[in-house]
Amino acid sequence: MSFIGYKDNMLHMENVALKTIAKACGTPAYCYSTEQLVDNFNTWQKAMRGIMPNDKFTICYSCKANSNQAVIKILSKLGAGADIVSVGEIYRAFKAGIPSKKIVFSGVGKTEVELIRAIKNSILQINVESESELSLISKIALKEGPKVNIAFRINPNIDAKTHAKMTTGLRENKFGINVESAPDIYRKAKAMPGVLATGIAIHIGSQMTDLAPFEEAFKCIADLVLKLRKLGHTINTVDLGGGLGVTYNNETPPDLTRYAALIRDIILPLNVHVIVEPGRSIAGNAGILLTRVLHIKNGHEKNFMIVDAAMNDLMRPALYNACHPIITCNEPAKNLTKTLTSAKTLYDVVG
Repeated sequence: MSFIGYKDNMLHMENVALKTIAKACGTPAYCYSTEQLVDNFNTWQKAMRGIMPNDKFTICYSCKANSNQAVIKILSKLGAGADIVSVGEIYRAFKAGIPSKKIVFSGVGKTEVELIRAIKNSILQINVESESELSLISKIALKEGPKVNIAFRINPNIDAKTHAKMTTGLRENKFGINVESAPDIYRKAKAMPGVLATGIAIHIGSQMTDLAPFEEAFKCIADLVLKLRKLGHTINTVDLGGGLGVTYNNETPPDLTRYAALIRDIILPLNVHVIVEPGRSIAGNAGILLTRVLHIKNGHEKNFMIVDAAMNDLMRPALYNACHPIITCNEPAKNLTKTLTSAKTLYDVVG
C-alpha cells in the first residue's frame, strides 16, 4: 500500500499536499508517512506471527536505516525493539520508549564507553564481532556486575548478490567471525567470566531482492547451532539480521511470507528465540526528499537542473550508484508518457 500519490493534481503524502510542507518548512526537507511506517511494520508483524507465537520472536528496527526520533517513536509504540550501532542510537531508542530488553547492539567498532552504557542498561544482546571485543566485554562485565548476553556474528562467506558496498557476509568483509572459527571462539567465551554466549547472529548484506542467499545463510546457521550444541554450548537465540530490499527503480522486493517460511522451515526446528532486524524494508519507501529547482544550466555536452538538495542530503546515488525516481509536486499532464526518451530536454539533476 502506498500513501504517496497525486490528488487534485498535487502530490500528497497521506492527506497533506507536499507543496504545503515545502512552503511551511522550506526545502530541502525529508517527509515521512506515519501510515506507511505503520503499514510496513505491521506487515512484518503479520509475517512473523504467521509462523510463531509473539513470545518467540523480536522485531528490532535497525535504527541506522533512519534514526530520526519521530520514526523510532512511532515504531516503539507498535512494539518494535531496536538494533543499534552506537551509544547515540541507544539514547534515541530509550528516549523513544524502547525497553532495554528489546535492544541489540551490533557493529564492529563498539567503544568501551558505548559497551559500558549497554551493559549497565542490561540490553537484550550484544552481537560480538571479534575476539578482541569479547575480551573487552568480559572485562567490563566483571567490573559492572551483571553477566552479559552475547551472540557472535558469524561470517558464512555467502554472496548476498547485492551491491558490493552492501555485501557483509564474505570473507573479505570486515564483519563477523569466520564460520570455521566459531567453535573455537564459543569455547573461549564459555571459559570467560561475565559473558553468556547463548546466541548466534548473522547479517550478509542489504538491499537484497533474492531469497536464495538468505536460505543458504539460514541453513549455515542452523547447522552451526546443532554443531555447537553437540559441543556442549547452550544456544537459545538466533539473530537473523535484516537486509530485505525495497523498490527504488524496478526491483521486486522479496515476499515477506516467503521469507518467514524460510525461518519456519530452517530455524524454528531449533527451538530458539528469533530476532530479526529490518530497517530499509520499514523506512525505505515511507519517505521522500522535497527539493526545489534553483537554476537551469544549459551546457555544451549536458543540461543541468540545479536543485537546493545536495550530496549531504542524499549521497546514495554517488555512493551506491543508486537510482531514485524523481517526480514533480504538480501532476504531469495526462498525455505525457513517463519514459525519458519522450522528454523534450534531458537534464542531469544536480545540487
